[in-house]
Amino acid sequence: MKLNTNSNSYIIIYSAILVVIVAFLLAFVYQALKPMQDANVALDVKKQILYSLNIRGLDGAEAEAKYAEVVKEEKEIEGQKVYECVIDGQDILVASLKGMGLWGGISGYVSIDNEGLVYGAYFNHESETAGLGAEIKDSQAWQEKFIGKKIFDEEGNVVLSVVKKVEDPASQVDCVTGATLTSNGVDAMLKDGLKNMKTNVKED
Repeated sequence: MKLNTNSNSYIIIYSAILVVIVAFLLAFVYQALKPMQDANVALDVKKQILYSLNIRGLDGAEAEAKYAEVVKEEKEIEGQKVYECVIDGQDILVASLKGMGLWGGISGYVSIDNEGLVYGAYFNHESETAGLGAEIKDSQAWQEKFIGKKIFDEEGNVVLSVVKKVEDPASQVDCVTGATLTSNGVDAMLKDGLKNMKTNVKED
């Protein structure tokens, strides 16, 4: 009996078999690539932490080696990841940060020296506007403005801020031009993400 390739039943069965085959192949490829994808994600996190320590320009193997050298312990403080590091004999604490920008999530890492000052900073985003909000990630010059800024007051409150008009250069950084809402998101992220860090900074 010759199949009627123009019949509805043939088309439905053929389509169903094709969908199953494609789904199987996609699942197989996903599982095969997942270890590599997970490794790339882990490496990217390590690089971001190194960026916050002012260590940049390393390839994958170099970044892995440097991370193993400087990061002495990973732990959590009230559900927030922190990294105890040593740079040139100095104890540095790196705090992971998460917040909301204009169009989506933002994140970052801020490293704190033993005087409670910003040692370095790196910020990232999911979907901010190129040339505007995306500058929190793309502009190394803007990230470097945080270096040396005061993070806490004497009571341990976070005074590090991102503002439209800098009135206290010791603790404030001017916002990204044309990206006020994203800058406000970074400011809120700093306030929330650093509030528990004062008691964990190893002071001289």
